[in-house]
Amino acid sequence: MAKPAPKKKTPAKKAPAKKVKPAPKKSAKPAPKKAAPKKTAKPAPKKVAKPAKKAAPKKTAKPAPKKVVKPAPKAPVVKPAAPKPAVKPVEAKPVTPAAPAPAAPAPAPAKPQAQAAPKKPTFKVGEQIVYPAHGVGRITNIEEQEIAGVRLELYIVDFEKEKLRLKVPTNRAEQKGMRRLADRALIEHAMKVIRGRARIKRTMWSRRAQEYDAKINSGDIIAVAEVVRDLYRSDRQPEQSYSERQLFEQALMRFARELAAVRKVDDDQCVKELEDYLAKNAKRGAATEKDGDDQAEEAA
Repeated sequence: MAKPAPKKKTPAKKAPAKKVKPAPKKSAKPAPKKAAPKKTAKPAPKKVAKPAKKAAPKKTAKPAPKKVVKPAPKAPVVKPAAPKPAVKPVEAKPVTPAAPAPAAPAPAPAKPQAQAAPKKPTFKVGEQIVYPAHGVGRITNIEEQEIAGVRLELYIVDFEKEKLRLKVPTNRAEQKGMRRLADRALIEHAMKVIRGRARIKRTMWSRRAQEYDAKINSGDIIAVAEVVRDLYRSDRQPEQSYSERQLFEQALMRFARELAAVRKVDDDQCVKELEDYLAKNAKRGAATEKDGDDQAEEAA
């Protein structure tokens, strides 16, 4: 085959060359040379030789404990038993029959216990007595009554002035403070107390009034005489309060009734006699006591 003819190359048009401005020349300053630091060689660390490890102590094998063989116990030596003596036969003795024991005596019949005799009454019917809270009274009867299923023997005591009747068990009359009339010797001692100097405590009136009332109702004629002595006021002395006057009249009447019963006279006659006795013989003064010490010393 025939080869195609080669195409002719047309020369390419050259582009206009651009003018290139020359770059400004920089004056290159020489860079300061830094001195390179000298490397100092570090001394190599000395190796400290470690002490060699001690060898572990060798374990010594302990000798095994020797077993002590105990000797076998010896068999006890048995001694031959001694021959027993021959027993002689005992001849049987005839047994005599025992005599019969005597019969025990029959127990005696128990004696009935004697019942305690009832206590006789201390006071008699018709007798005059002093009861602490009411003064002089008369026993009019002794009777038995059943109270709450209990049989009691009672004194029947009448107080004529108060128009009062009192029933007192006979077995508790003395515990209640019931007593007989004072004898003449005791009356004379009480009159001496009235004639003495008044003893007035330095306490509040309310407390003293309670003490006076307790003395009046104590049943003791000497205590009643002390109240009459301490509360008496003469005409020359200041007047009493209402409560003081009441306690004085109550004590005076209680003392006069017992005095009249002992002397067997009228009550009003004894009241007048006591007032005259106080006006003539009573020692009035400013004697006082703190707690009864002065009175106790004078009595001693």
